[in-house]
Amino acid sequence: MKKAYIYIFSFGFITASVLFVLMGNSNEPQNDVQSPVKANPNRDTYYPMTEDLNPDEMRITSLGTGMPNQRPSQAAACFLVELGNGDKFLFDIGSGSTENLAALQIPYDYLDKLFIGHLHTDHFGDFGALYVGGLISGRTVPLRIWGPSGDRPERGTKYAIEHWRKALSWDVDGRAGRLPASGQVLEVHEFDYQGENQVIFEENDVVIRSFPAIHILDGPVSFSLEWNGLKFVFSSDTYPNKWLVEYAQNADVIIHECFITVDDLVEKMNFPIARALNVGTQIHTAPAAFGKVMSMTKPRMAIAYHFFNDFNTAPGVYEEIRSTYDGPLSMARDMMVWNVTKEDITVREIVFQESVWSPPLINYVEVDRSIMETESEWNLSGTLDVKEVIDKIYRITNEKYGTDIKPDVSN
Repeated sequence: MKKAYIYIFSFGFITASVLFVLMGNSNEPQNDVQSPVKANPNRDTYYPMTEDLNPDEMRITSLGTGMPNQRPSQAAACFLVELGNGDKFLFDIGSGSTENLAALQIPYDYLDKLFIGHLHTDHFGDFGALYVGGLISGRTVPLRIWGPSGDRPERGTKYAIEHWRKALSWDVDGRAGRLPASGQVLEVHEFDYQGENQVIFEENDVVIRSFPAIHILDGPVSFSLEWNGLKFVFSSDTYPNKWLVEYAQNADVIIHECFITVDDLVEKMNFPIARALNVGTQIHTAPAAFGKVMSMTKPRMAIAYHFFNDFNTAPGVYEEIRSTYDGPLSMARDMMVWNVTKEDITVREIVFQESVWSPPLINYVEVDRSIMETESEWNLSGTLDVKEVIDKIYRITNEKYGTDIKPDVSN
């Protein structure tokens, strides 16, 4: 008889599969043998938009896992949570993360709920790209944002979003009458950053709570999401604190910041030693401290993020975590996915197409062209006469699609 035992050790930065086979009768048929002509149903990779999400399942995708410094291989903080009831939630939207979001090809009408933990750009620096980019790519519903107040009004989420919208006036106003006005609407839900385990969202059997975090100034928060007997916790940025330990108990998944080691801050980031110690252990959560928090909360899966996850940095982070924690662990990189049910949690990497186009449209909204603004007569006086070329394009297009559309400007 032939038996196979497969052990998979997942360290986030490397996945090693070791197959031990006890040989018996080599002529005996094997179970679960890979067919030479059929697809392998047990892939270690996830292909976006190719798998159903079961009614009782949660899917978590890392869209940004890096540090405040920009780099191509890791965007800044952003995680997507998808539920089997159809709801989707974004937690933080750090710089560069919307490129990874676009790769998932999810219609933007489904990406209308954003929760911001604090107002550092590496946690909401891609808000403009989500807002305007989503509008261009088909969003027809308001973009809803939840975020904390500050210790003064100008440090709160409402102030930040209102002034970001003002900064985007030329961009957004120029699209009025060309794209659905409903997709330009912003709904900001600012809540008290001091609230402990307060309910800030309750819809469709989903409850999201916030509790204070400790990071730089008053204002940062962490979140928990509960649905269908599953619990997800996202720290955003925080020093280890009593609130998360208390309110993250019984979580299935905890995503908690875990900064790079002090040695790597000194040797790779060129930080002075005093600054490396301060940033790496006081402003952020050191790897060993991350492990301590996980040992106190005991999630079914602990996910460490907010460090540069390289072949020569991850081992040091991993070693320090393991000095204080021996439970289930993922060391996050961009474009990983965790499928969560009450019975199991699977971890895979995402294979995606970089040259994506806009996702499918799910709603058609009539555009009110009466609110369109155009160039001034002075600006239009510089128009080059290309009437013959433009009229030909319109004629051919109208003949092809059976329309009768006239150009706004052709000469």
